[in-house]
Amino acid sequence: MPHAPHVPREDDAPGQGGAPAVPSFAHRDSSQAAFWDERFAKAFTPWDAAGVPAALRTFVAAEGAPRATLIPGCGAAYEAAWLDAQGWPVRAIDFSPMAVASAKAQLGPRASLVEQADFFTYAPPFTLDLIYERAFLCALPRDLWQDYGRRMAQLLPSGGRLVGFFFLKETQKGPPFGTAPDALDALLASDFVCEDARRVDDSVPVFAGAEHWMVWRRR
Repeated sequence: MPHAPHVPREDDAPGQGGAPAVPSFAHRDSSQAAFWDERFAKAFTPWDAAGVPAALRTFVAAEGAPRATLIPGCGAAYEAAWLDAQGWPVRAIDFSPMAVASAKAQLGPRASLVEQADFFTYAPPFTLDLIYERAFLCALPRDLWQDYGRRMAQLLPSGGRLVGFFFLKETQKGPPFGTAPDALDALLASDFVCEDARRVDDSVPVFAGAEHWMVWRRR
């Protein structure tokens, strides 16, 4: 049986496993915008799914009504354009100028849905029903995870939901920084109740086999 192709990661040696060499980067701290600017500038975006995942489409179809949504760490923001087309109020934010420029170029006439902003201080223009998670938590160094949990709880009112994809695989290095399920529960369970959790099968290779669709409702 042929082996699955090796996907380049930040911690790979050049050309490891027959994969293309990971570009050389000057910035190694993913808490800084310059880290992401450099990767967008060099077109190294292995987390980019280049579309709207099936689990989100299924979730939106089942909702029956628009939900005001924030997408933090939005990257190319495909989902923002799609949600807007479904009539959902949506804002997508990223603190990387290069990521925002990429998203605006990709969204074209919907470019105004994207803002350059810091998730930890951003004030949405509407009361949120949902925050959509896709490769945002796992992009953050672990010393920011408690801040992530607190800010999610601050932004969502009681009954609001944190929905999306979580990378449930312990990793020593990153990004992506994976987590064990019990560690994620410890991070969120004081303010949220998990209502749905299931592994998905259409992840990009860097998350394959460990990405889970989850719905967390604010207490």
